[in-house]
Amino acid sequence: MTSLWLDRVPIAPVPSLEPEIKYDVVVVGGGLAGLTTALLASRAGARVAVLEARRIGDGTTGNSTAKLSLLQGTQLSRIRRRHSAATAERYVEANREGQQWLLRYCDEHDVAAQRCAAVTYAQTPKAVRAVRDEYDACREAGLDVEWVDQLDVPFVNHGGVRLPDQAQVDPRSVLSALTADAIDHGVHVFENTRVLGLTGLASGHVMFGERCLDTERGPVRADTVVLATGTPILDRGGYFARLHPQRSYSVAFEVPGEIPRDMYISADTPTRSLRYAPGPTGDTLIVGGNGHTVGRQEPTTPQYEDLVGWTREYFPGARETHRWSAQDYVPVDVLPHVGPLLPGYDRVLVATGFAKWGMTNAVAAALALSGRMFGGKMPWASVLESWSPRELTGLPDAAKINGDVGVAMVGGWLRAALSGDGDRPDEGVGRVTRRGIRPVGVSTVDGVTTTVSAVCPHLYGILSWNDAERSWDCPLHGSRFSHDGRVLEGPATCPLDVIERAESAAEERSSIS
Repeated sequence: MTSLWLDRVPIAPVPSLEPEIKYDVVVVGGGLAGLTTALLASRAGARVAVLEARRIGDGTTGNSTAKLSLLQGTQLSRIRRRHSAATAERYVEANREGQQWLLRYCDEHDVAAQRCAAVTYAQTPKAVRAVRDEYDACREAGLDVEWVDQLDVPFVNHGGVRLPDQAQVDPRSVLSALTADAIDHGVHVFENTRVLGLTGLASGHVMFGERCLDTERGPVRADTVVLATGTPILDRGGYFARLHPQRSYSVAFEVPGEIPRDMYISADTPTRSLRYAPGPTGDTLIVGGNGHTVGRQEPTTPQYEDLVGWTREYFPGARETHRWSAQDYVPVDVLPHVGPLLPGYDRVLVATGFAKWGMTNAVAAALALSGRMFGGKMPWASVLESWSPRELTGLPDAAKINGDVGVAMVGGWLRAALSGDGDRPDEGVGRVTRRGIRPVGVSTVDGVTTTVSAVCPHLYGILSWNDAERSWDCPLHGSRFSHDGRVLEGPATCPLDVIERAESAAEERSSIS
């Protein structure tokens, strides 16, 4: 389950954390938002560190489709239904600023970027209205889009809206350049350093006004902390209740025929997102989609198989080379949250809620955060504010999403209570059972059966088994864990309790012999 990007461009290893060092700014998260923020802060003269829980690029950025587009599916029409025309225009301006900054950066650092058009299209006649609404919202916001009645592509479509001169990149190449550049500017980048908590938040006067991050490798002190972790890993501010975690899927193919040169995404579901990716042996076709709420789709393997079947129908002879998935967070009011974790408290900042359009939004967020930290003024930054009355427009969605969370919580505990012990799971299979009254997750991976707590340590939801990625996923707020309990995605920061590990009979015989 490795993305095309992560299988291509290595990033040089970076050192492990040296505890008790004091920084002006500590950025938590080594994706595009985190590394860009760190670089901008270091350019401003700050002493900066980046703390990445796993490896640079292992999160959403390294698993994205990496489209740098101002036409973002039907995002702008969704914004326009909730907010004013001026708000939509500022959102476009923020993304344009992020897009152009990143394209200039790629040009200056020899990172390839392909210029191409972006297209939002209708798969069915029913979706034409939604695409027309997007066309209208884009024109109103000043984007020079055009309507195309019939797209020159092999798959079924009923027209679309097209925006020329957008771009796409290899996200791992971007992260590699940013990491090297940040280190050259004095940034300390630490991988495999998971942040577990933060003191000095409530009053701001702990350790002489410093924030102290508790990590797996020791404490780290900072004047300002930036949380660029997909979803904020601290519960203050209740972001877990203001974001909808979604998992989506991508498959890469070698295709014997022509590959469309524009970037495509459907307005209707199941989503179909396409782009090409140049490589040393030719172009690769990437097809993505089939998104769903994290932890509420069992099994998950059919999501990939559906993409594979669709691709082979319209691109005969397509040969799969990679499959992977990514996690994104959709805010209830549609707009990103960039700014203080708590109202009026600028010592802990967040960047979240990019709603699957993080390549432009992440850079815009970094520019907004650097402006906030160092006195810059971005006229469009108000549209990304983490605390704003505009969020009232998202109350109906927030009520529905959190109502669904409650249903998932109750349903998970009921299923766990009614489950029995069961037999040992087959290879690649996991299920929730009971040990006494305690819900446990039992899975067999690579011949080893592991039993872990099936209760998410964040807010105690019952986990579900993700068979495609062999992980335990929380249907409440999107935390994810490896089969043996390690944290893969927040907001949880603590691993699952491991109750038992046992080799299969075949493995035991092999080890004895």
